[in-house]
Amino acid sequence: MKDVSGLGFDWIRTMFFLCALVPLPASADITCASCSTPIKMRGNEALTQVTPTIIVNRQSESVTVGSALKSRIWGLDRPQLFTEANRGSPGRQNTENAHLFGEVQASPTKENDGKVYSTVSSGGSRKVKRSVFSSEPEKSVNSAAAPRFDFRRTGGVDGTGRSPKQNEPQLVTSTFALSGDSAHNQAMVLWSGHNSSVILILTKLFDFNLGTVTESSLWRSVDFGTTYEKLADKVMSRTMLSYLYVCPTNKRKILILSDPEVESCLLISSDEGATFQKYNINFYIMSLLFHPTQENWILAYSHDQRLYSSMDFGKKWILINERVTPGRFYCTCGILIRALSGLDKEADLVHIEARTDSGQMQYITCRAQKCSEEGRQYPFSGRIDTNSLVVQDQYIFLQLTTGGRTTYFVSYQRGPFRTIQLPKYCLPKDMHIVSTDEGQVLAAVQEWNENDTYSLYISDTPGVYFTRSLPNLRTSRGLAGNLIVDVYKVAGVSGLIIANKKEDTQMKTYITFNKGQTWALLQPPTKDANGNDINCYLPSCSLHLHLQMSENPYTPDTISTKHSAPGIIVATGNIGPELSFSNTGMFVSSDAGNTWRQIFEEEHSVWFLDHGGALLAVTQSAVPTRHLWISLDEGRQWDRLSFSSTPLFVDGVLMTPETENHIITFFGHFSYHSDWQLIKIDYSSLFGRKCTDGDFQTWHLHNKGEVCVMGERQVYMKRKPGTRCTLGREYSRVISAEPCICTLYDFECDYGFERQASGKCSPAFWYDVNLPSHTCSHGQHFRNSTGYRRVMLNNCREGLKDTLSPKTQQCKPIAPKGLLLSTSNSQLTAILGTNITFRVTLQNGDSLSTSLHVDFGDGTSVSYSNISRLGDSITHTYRIAGIFRVTAHAQNSQGSDSNSVYLHITSPVERVFLSAPVVVTRGREANLTAVLWPSQPRTATFYWWFNNSTEPLITLDGSVSHIFTQEGSNSVTVQVSAGGAVLQDVKTIIVKEFFRSLLLSFSPNLEEHNPSVAEWRQDVGRVVRATLTQVCGFPEAQMLVSVFPGSPTAAELFILPDKNQSAYRSHAEEQLDKMSEVLVNALNLNLIQFDLKPDTRVTVSLSQLTLAPLVDSTALPSGSAMLLLVSLGLLGLAILFIYKFKRKIPWIHVETEDTHEKEPEMISAVGQEKNGTHTTATSSFTPCSKHSAHTPFPSNPGTLNSFSHLPPPRELMEKELEAHNTGGLGVGERLRTRQIPNCTNV
Repeated sequence: MKDVSGLGFDWIRTMFFLCALVPLPASADITCASCSTPIKMRGNEALTQVTPTIIVNRQSESVTVGSALKSRIWGLDRPQLFTEANRGSPGRQNTENAHLFGEVQASPTKENDGKVYSTVSSGGSRKVKRSVFSSEPEKSVNSAAAPRFDFRRTGGVDGTGRSPKQNEPQLVTSTFALSGDSAHNQAMVLWSGHNSSVILILTKLFDFNLGTVTESSLWRSVDFGTTYEKLADKVMSRTMLSYLYVCPTNKRKILILSDPEVESCLLISSDEGATFQKYNINFYIMSLLFHPTQENWILAYSHDQRLYSSMDFGKKWILINERVTPGRFYCTCGILIRALSGLDKEADLVHIEARTDSGQMQYITCRAQKCSEEGRQYPFSGRIDTNSLVVQDQYIFLQLTTGGRTTYFVSYQRGPFRTIQLPKYCLPKDMHIVSTDEGQVLAAVQEWNENDTYSLYISDTPGVYFTRSLPNLRTSRGLAGNLIVDVYKVAGVSGLIIANKKEDTQMKTYITFNKGQTWALLQPPTKDANGNDINCYLPSCSLHLHLQMSENPYTPDTISTKHSAPGIIVATGNIGPELSFSNTGMFVSSDAGNTWRQIFEEEHSVWFLDHGGALLAVTQSAVPTRHLWISLDEGRQWDRLSFSSTPLFVDGVLMTPETENHIITFFGHFSYHSDWQLIKIDYSSLFGRKCTDGDFQTWHLHNKGEVCVMGERQVYMKRKPGTRCTLGREYSRVISAEPCICTLYDFECDYGFERQASGKCSPAFWYDVNLPSHTCSHGQHFRNSTGYRRVMLNNCREGLKDTLSPKTQQCKPIAPKGLLLSTSNSQLTAILGTNITFRVTLQNGDSLSTSLHVDFGDGTSVSYSNISRLGDSITHTYRIAGIFRVTAHAQNSQGSDSNSVYLHITSPVERVFLSAPVVVTRGREANLTAVLWPSQPRTATFYWWFNNSTEPLITLDGSVSHIFTQEGSNSVTVQVSAGGAVLQDVKTIIVKEFFRSLLLSFSPNLEEHNPSVAEWRQDVGRVVRATLTQVCGFPEAQMLVSVFPGSPTAAELFILPDKNQSAYRSHAEEQLDKMSEVLVNALNLNLIQFDLKPDTRVTVSLSQLTLAPLVDSTALPSGSAMLLLVSLGLLGLAILFIYKFKRKIPWIHVETEDTHEKEPEMISAVGQEKNGTHTTATSSFTPCSKHSAHTPFPSNPGTLNSFSHLPPPRELMEKELEAHNTGGLGVGERLRTRQIPNCTNV
């Protein structure tokens, strides 16, 4: 965004840019930084800062006006580059979609007599919505035309004047053709500097198919454009040149960019282009920003969103910052020279909007010469919206959107950021800055109930409190999709604004003389351009003006004013009941909009000459012309003069506002196939001498007869009509300004008040007039509003001044009220270990006597004796994840107030594992557990899908119970969302009516090869099942082997009924029991073995005392095996004997516990800890069945273990995941406390 109405800086350079450009498709809007009418740039246009274009198609012989934009960044000369479409590489276009808190240019701060680089093309077609003059015959000649004075007319259309007098002055013109460059479709024209005679022209042939420059030529004139020299050898003929710049503080310094597709370099001249030096660069420059006071300091923005700085005029570059938002970097030092210097202490301080490593946008400041991480400052803690940083005059604007609602912030004179206060129920959808130049902010705001209109708002001096001035402003879209809001600040007269307002279905033009306090329709002229009466009377009929910016910066806007010509307004418009774009003409006002005259019946381009002392007009027809019109009496009389004997297709006009030589240059072509034609026009002969005191008369500014405007009686000097003398730069316009008595309309309504039909300001229904608008400490004073505040720059005195001005009152002790607590980014979640900034503000209360206590909810808190010591924010870091209740409590002697927020502290989830049984019984609950690493207490959300369900079960706990009703394979999917990450795990569960299971153990040599990963366990289970099938002959479909996580390695063997036997349950159960018996025998005989590696054979057995086989993994002779079995039998009898007679043996003391004889018998795993050994009782195999007590093998009733002794699956998985994530622990470090049942009753 950019202020457009009061900086008073002349345009730094004068340049004309001619090019061919296809209009770009609409993309994300960002605000135009310096348009003289309200307009917003698109992303790719902001990258280039300025891209005015005209397309001329020599084949169709019509001209299409392209996208045009003007740029001036707060006194800095921001250069213009082509847009991406013009470069022919769509891939470089910026595609940001965030709609920003932007600005609208609504004031002619840019002088109409000076504009920055512009572009016009030699090929294309122009669509004209304007009236067309009759075509003049075309002559294909390239020589200079002999100018002559044709005739004069008075206030009428051309063709009604009289013959010229012999002694009347004539224009002095000369024409120069850029021979040999007729094929070049782009050109840039630059006037070197103040009173300099040097003009540089860069022409080039841009191949849109290749996207690069294939030919270029540089021309130089040292005689104000009379002749030009081609500088092919001086700038190295092999280098393709693309852009031309002049230093704003030293016009002798010239900088030229080469085309980066061919060679990336800079050509630098310090003698106005007489000689050049070449410097290579390693990045692609998209735009440049020159320092306003240091001639060698430049900022450069690259195509990869990097910002560079140079302190030697481009010879060397250093990187400032990466990921910088296009067009969102500012250097404001030295700009506010008029009593505002010193806002930025460092001369090279740069304001940047950039994307951080976390992907969020932040506002950053740093020095251009030292922008390391240590040197960066963050004036606004927390993130901001993309494309929202605006640094303009004394103000810095930001926006932050949360929960679908946008909050706007402002910093005044580099102070702390404050929330912008719009009327409570304005509920803005969009906001743009119109101007900030007069010590307050004008903004266009789209309220919640507005769709195609905006409302004009005016702020107080700090830019915090806004009131509405005019609703329903007209909006439209430019050719590039940019937003245009019809509000225009008239230059030269303070408080004068013109706007187009929508009333029902009609658009009408309104004017205000008191900065928006009262608005009125424009008085229509009484006669037309031919002198005929116009029957148009207020309020049903009035004058309506077009308030649009020209699409070509070197043709004027549809409305033009000038600071050096106060009271003169030239505009395109129509007369009737509403604004229309048909039957338009040209109108002029000499008394600041009180009365109007029609000067042309067709649209013309009108410029100010001689610092506003003369007007130049050229028809806007689609055919070539050789005439121009000049008026020396504010448009009352017009002289038509010929500037060429051959009609010229005028592509633009180059003005020289900084010179006193009265020279202008027309650019164009005699035909669509001719060379570029530059026609130099010297109009100094129109003025016989310099004006003296006797050549002027006084003019009183008034508002429909009321001489007090903005609290003053202002008297101006104007040149007498018909006097042919030049004004000069030192001409003084205002000769007196006397203050007036203050009236009601010298004041605007204060925040919370609304203007009534009677003119008085009354409080809005939502505003509490009894509360001060800020914190107020006992013993201090505050200014209590009366509902009015004096209009900014209004100089009235006495009268109602004392009555309506705010009253100073003493603060009374009041209880704190409106305590607000939030995070700086308005987010209620944060990553573990990051700094969180809290904002605590008190809307009402005695801040000096109010203490504050903030409890962060994690056992830490902070206290302040009074809120005024708090500063902008409080920072805290959480060390554990969870949900914390953060509470702020404010208290004084009058009462207290508190506020709380619940903050989610998360850490990114790395793994999720679904712990679930492999086989379950149909109709019985099965427990499912999702285990996370790292653990996420209370901060994770779990989503469960069973089979093909489309709607998930959502839980905050990682464990659920589910009853499976469908026999067969059932899938379970769990997703966990935590810390911004979503992970998933899927398990397949077999559901049966009944089954058998055995617990298995492995020989110890397996442990050193266990990597503790799920895939390894699945492969081991698959191999064991295949081995069981091979040894026992049972089909694999009836067996499942599930290897448990942890160490020592164990598994469970599930024996399933055949699919065809489900209907014969008793028979199927008998078959399962027989299978179990065979499998047990095979396992006890160590017949189940597999080779893990060539030298490693693993034996699988029933789960024993130590989960290891009773025999060595090597094969034993059958006799030894029999002896071992006999030994085991004797050992069993010995154990039974001790158990039966333990009470009678004095040296044995064993504590026993009776267990119910019907309970299933368990055996617990025995694991070796580092400092000891866990032991459990042993048992024989027991086939388990819910419906049958059939027990083919003896059981051990003395077992003390049960399923309740098993650790929860979550604990098992957490320990396994922890072991896995810490690098894969060795065997001795694995979990050894798991208890595993020998068998399961089902």
